[in-house]
Amino acid sequence: MTAALGELKQRLGEITDLLRIQALQHWDLEVWMPPGGQDARAAQLATLEAIIHARQVDERIGELLDELEPYAASLPHDADDACLIRVARRDWDKLRRIPTALAAELARAGAESYQAWVAAREESSFERFRPHLERMLELKLQLVECFAPYDDPYDVLLDDFEEGMRTDEVRTIFARLQPEITALVAEHAAAADGDEFMSGPFPIPPQEALSRELIERFGGSWDAWRLDLTVHPFAVPFGPGDIRLTTRYSDADLNSLFTAMHECGHGLYEYGVSKSLDRTPLCTGASSALHESQSRLWENVVGRSLPFWRWFYPRVQAAFPERLGDTSLQRFHRAVNRAQRGFIRVDADETTYGLHVILRFELEQELVAGRLAVNDLPEAWNARFFELVGLEVPNDRLGVLQDSHWAGGSFGYFPTYLLGSVLSVQVWEKAREALPDLDEQMERGDFADLHTWLRDNLYALGRKLTPAETIERVVGGPIDPEPYLAYLRGKLSALAAA
Repeated sequence: MTAALGELKQRLGEITDLLRIQALQHWDLEVWMPPGGQDARAAQLATLEAIIHARQVDERIGELLDELEPYAASLPHDADDACLIRVARRDWDKLRRIPTALAAELARAGAESYQAWVAAREESSFERFRPHLERMLELKLQLVECFAPYDDPYDVLLDDFEEGMRTDEVRTIFARLQPEITALVAEHAAAADGDEFMSGPFPIPPQEALSRELIERFGGSWDAWRLDLTVHPFAVPFGPGDIRLTTRYSDADLNSLFTAMHECGHGLYEYGVSKSLDRTPLCTGASSALHESQSRLWENVVGRSLPFWRWFYPRVQAAFPERLGDTSLQRFHRAVNRAQRGFIRVDADETTYGLHVILRFELEQELVAGRLAVNDLPEAWNARFFELVGLEVPNDRLGVLQDSHWAGGSFGYFPTYLLGSVLSVQVWEKAREALPDLDEQMERGDFADLHTWLRDNLYALGRKLTPAETIERVVGGPIDPEPYLAYLRGKLSALAAA
């Protein structure tokens, strides 16, 4: 038994090493690689994927898992070895249904499609991106068929990001959220009259300094972290001691501060996974919704709160005295929480953000089900965006081309942003129960206890448990939209009364 477990861990460790090398290639593609490297990088990623996939589905892993089943059954459900064997079995069974050639072609197409998306976004030309998206969708539909029969084709894609969740479950949660969010937007959304101080110029060097200060205060460490620039910000780990965050800056606004907090939340989750799980499939977050719960918690529940800004606003004010020197804390706090209709998801306020996600979730289902052709996507986007948000989309850059997810084939990811927002409040309520003086700590710029509680109760678990089991353990029940809606109502009512 010891020999079989040792061999399994060795094989899984080598696969993890290769996956991290592949992730490094993706990071470089989006951060440092010159555009001329596209073709070579696409070939490299396809080759790597073929090698990795072949190792992942090797018959020997199945034999080892069979041999280790009795050992796993003898252990507590949450023992590291039991979890490793259980997760490795699930991954092996799932990946064996996908041909290696298809996995490699998806990797190649994703690299090519991303570069096409960058150029198309710059030109605001969906037509330039369309053939790449059509190819990516075609490949993803081939992948879906590897898992036939299925109840809903979207279930197959959603499972890659939220294991075990079904599309109907998401529809039910979103059906509860959308009317309430729409009503809140109708009641509270307003033009940013009097918020001229939120428009630049805000010089970029102070923005970067403030972003780095936030990351440090929240728990990041520069001997293990990096912060770099990209077109569409993201975070990726290459191991417990190598956390890469990316951001983007504009001197026209201060959105970079919220981007830093958002990506830092992702980084803290990966940084906090128990070191005993390193070089195994367990050394990562349990799901995308749980990951987004942390990015949204640090960005919004913490980062848009009044206690937080009582600490941080004087620093921002000192960095930009010409724009903010005469602006009170109360006015600034109201401005960064104001419900306001806008085009860009990543820059949206907490309230309207959910409508941006629901739009993408609906369109993805239509594309996957064959009820919407890629060629008709911009028109469908613009029409549905007007229905949900009430704005006429002026161009593709501000509409259908604003996100990179479809270029990389991440169909099924978008709903986890809103699921994560919902979960962020549930997790926050548990943290507040454990840390009753949390507001006072934040007013001092002290986030150590919050970080420690989240690490000990969520981050350290990694992927040991299913998403549903993890959520049950951390918040005591399933995803529940009611605390999130109460949180939005309370915040908007307080702002209106201030």
